[in-house]
Amino acid sequence: MKSARPEKICPACGRPFAWRRKWAKTWDQVKYCSAACREGRYERAKKDALPLVRPRAVD
Repeated sequence: MKSARPEKICPACGRPFAWRRKWAKTWDQVKYCSAACREGRYERAKKDALPLVRPRAVD
């Protein structure tokens, strides 16, 4: 049976991520779920994405 692992919420993407063995010594300092989120790539991609609904031109 798996034991419950601590989770945090990534401030960049808002998704939860669980403790990993490689973070055992630095879990208190871990903020982001991935290198992409840590480097801001997720935020840039979200900002550069095209809007789903384009505004209509008013005549």
